[in-house]
Formats: sequence, C-alpha cells, structure tokens
Amino acid sequence: MKRIAIVEDEAAIRENYKDVLQNQGYSVQGYATRLEAMQAFQTRLPDLAIIDIGLGQEIDGGFTLCQALRAMSGALPIIFLTARDSDFDTVCGLRLGADDYLSKDVSFPHLLARLAALFRRSELADNDTLATSLITRGALSIDASRIQICWQEVPIELTVTEFWMVHALAKHPGHVRSRSDLMQEAKIYVDDSTITSHVKRIRKKFLAVDPQFDCIDTVYGMGYRWDGHE
Repeated sequence: MKRIAIVEDEAAIRENYKDVLQNQGYSVQGYATRLEAMQAFQTRLPDLAIIDIGLGQEIDGGFTLCQALRAMSGALPIIFLTARDSDFDTVCGLRLGADDYLSKDVSFPHLLARLAALFRRSELADNDTLATSLITRGALSIDASRIQICWQEVPIELTVTEFWMVHALAKHPGHVRSRSDLMQEAKIYVDDSTITSHVKRIRKKFLAVDPQFDCIDTVYGMGYRWDGHE
C-alpha cells in the first residue's frame, strides 16, 4: 500500500483529502506543521508528499519543507497543493525540487490522476526491465537502472522528473523533443510554462558543475534538443 503524507494546516481540508485518498486505497498520514512533518519524515519517508505552502505561522513553510525533503531524497515525488497559484510561487516550488504544482481548486479526479502518474513513473524506475547499460553522450553518462546522471564524471542531483526529461533528450541527440514529448517521458501532465521551468532548472544544475555547459538547445516554437557537439 502506497504511503502518502499530506502537510496542510487547515484540519478540515487535510481530513477531506485524507478521506478521499484512503478511499482510493492509499495509506495517508496528515500533518499540520512543518516541524511535525519533519519529525515524522526523519523516522520514515512517505512514498509521496503533498504539501501546502503556508503552514500555520510559516508563510513559506511548505517551500522550506520541500527543500529539506528533496535533500533527503532525490526520488521522492513531491506535489504542492495550494491556493497560491501565481507564476512566481509555481516557479519557486519547481525550483526547490517539486515534481508537480496544483491549485486547491483542482478536481479530485484530476488530483488522483496526477498521483497515479507519479506512482507509475516511480514503479518504472524500480523495474528491473529498464535498460541497465549506460547511455553515454560525450561528458554525459546516464544509468537508467539507478536513475543517475553524471556530467564529466560528477553526479548531477536531479529529481526523477528532471532525470527522465534529460533521458528523453539525450537518448536521441540532435532530435527536437516537444514539450508534449517530455511530459510523456516524465509521466507528468502540466502546462508548457511548467516544462520550461523544469528545463531552466536542469540547465542550472549542469552549469553549477560546468559553467561551459550548453548541450540543451531551445528550438523556439518546437521544443528542446540535446546537442552534444559530437
């Protein structure tokens, strides 16, 4: 049974989501504060975390929690579910490592579909039928069985969403992959601006290792392309 953690300071909302998810067969734990959630996560991580941004007296407590969770696990699926739906907040959430960002007015069927997609992706990542051989593109190496990417032999700390996006680009170098292609590969269903934010964050992580990195090209009006200069 998949374990989901909901970090939401409003008890009625928290219990409502908890009931819906439990009726779908998930094991659900609810937490009202960042500190309460962190104490539990230090003992055991959930299989997926749903986080609000404002938590009690902490206006941006969810952002802090997301950052801490991502430091604990690069593979844990994290979803923001919040009333704050500005572009600024969305980009901040994704930059901190969230895999998805939803408004609280999202329908329950839509939320359940997002959760199912993230769990399917995690199961694929754990499946031994994934190719175990390394994909190498110049300084890039990809190990799909371990969900690990290295650049110049230095590990790049990517979320699972980011990993599959890079994998999709690098396995067909020189080919333009549309935003729709990248969504399909990463098993996420978001708008184009969210994909753009993910790509910007991926570039930033590579640039932190190699300031000369320029292998991800933007093909305006079409998508993105891996250019390994080979």
